[in-house]
Parts: sequence; C-alpha cells; structure tokens
Amino acid sequence: MTDRIQLGLTDVSTSASAAAPASAINEELLVTGMTCAHCVASVREELSEIDGVEAVSVDLVAGGTSHVTVHSATPLDDDALTAAIEEAGYTRVSA
Repeated sequence: MTDRIQLGLTDVSTSASAAAPASAINEELLVTGMTCAHCVASVREELSEIDGVEAVSVDLVAGGTSHVTVHSATPLDDDALTAAIEEAGYTRVSA
C-alpha cells in the first residue's frame, strides 16, 4: 500500500503552470527514500545548486518512488544530478 502525503505542492506534470518556467528541457528522475516535506526540500536544494537548473518540482510518494522533475534551458550532466540526489541522502533509480 502506498500512502500519498498532501503537501500543497503544485503538480506540474499534468498542465503548464504560470509558476513553472518555460524551460526547454525537463529531466524526469525517480528517487527513493523520501518521506516528508523536509526530504523534498533537501532534494530541491541540492539539485538547485547545479548550474543551469531553473526549477525543481517533486511529486512525493512517501516511502515509495517519488518523481522529480528538473527544469533547465540546457542539457544537464546526468552524473551531477545523481550526485546531488545522493548528497541529499536519497537514491536515484532507473525507470
């Protein structure tokens, strides 16, 4: 059973939002280990420090595999994305 926690986050996966940047590239990542808003904030903070990242959105699935979208205008280094997630204390998984 997967419990979803409502955090008041905007779901940008279903529609374009005024708050979402008009980025040319959206990297979709799968991350395990996140359980709360603090986890989301940690991942956002680490990913936002990568040069070129314009925004980060997270669809949290507490205790499951969460979907993280990284918005950028240019391609990002895949190893840097993985390292940022690991620095935050979580694990990136492949699709």
